[in-house]
Amino acid sequence: MLTCFALIAFAANSVLCRRALGGETIDAASFTFIRLLAGAVVLFIFLQIKRDSASSLAKGSWSASFMLFIYAVSFSYAYISLDTGTGALILFASVQITMLLVTVFSGNRLHASEWLGIVIAFTGFVYLIIPDITTPSVVGFLLMAIAGIAWGLYTLKGRASVSPLNDTAYNFIRTIPLLIVLGIISLKGAHITSEGIMLAVLSGALASGVGYSIWYAALGGLTSTQAAVLQLLVPIIAAAGGVVFVNEAITVRLMSASGLVLGGILIVVLGRYYFVQKIIDKK
Repeated sequence: MLTCFALIAFAANSVLCRRALGGETIDAASFTFIRLLAGAVVLFIFLQIKRDSASSLAKGSWSASFMLFIYAVSFSYAYISLDTGTGALILFASVQITMLLVTVFSGNRLHASEWLGIVIAFTGFVYLIIPDITTPSVVGFLLMAIAGIAWGLYTLKGRASVSPLNDTAYNFIRTIPLLIVLGIISLKGAHITSEGIMLAVLSGALASGVGYSIWYAALGGLTSTQAAVLQLLVPIIAAAGGVVFVNEAITVRLMSASGLVLGGILIVVLGRYYFVQKIIDKK
């Protein structure tokens, strides 16, 4: 149940952002400002409620906060020109590819099945930007790819966390100085409505703040392979949310690209586990 709630919360970020920005209820900078600030406030409250002296020294890092900020800003601006499902697909493909490349450059050898999965996923990734009326704009594609890369690096930085809640809370809090700079720069072009504020708060406080906390709780009962595979459901959930709540069309291109990217990532995640387990069984 915790896992289901967490995955829905992740997908909700895509839907809420699209509804807010696609409906022109708020500008991208203001949405980012309110979203991260709301997340920081909620997580700070959680820290006050759940005090843990054993993990009190865990306070995230400035580099992780910067990656979180880059992700949030790029994510918001990208959704001005992207459909919910397409944006989520690009985001999660970028996240997975980034994490895999970092793994390779760190000296960890990949199995042949993993390379096959990367090629298939990359093929679907490129297929999305082939000129067509249903493909995303180049700017939107690049911005969402940057958001995915930033989130992938942010995720990798948290692998050694001894207190995910503490680290995440302080990472959110450290984005406040960056948010102030963003607010000053974008003040003249600010466009805010009550609906836009509500959507941004829901995205930051619930889908991000509470959602991340639920996900951390769920991870205690999941293996790393199960957690990775389950996250592949997020783009599909987001696409379904876009169809239901934003009346977006299900296109052949989106379905084909989804199959290639998600299928490739699934091969990467499960391939090594299968072959490693096979070797262990032989021994």
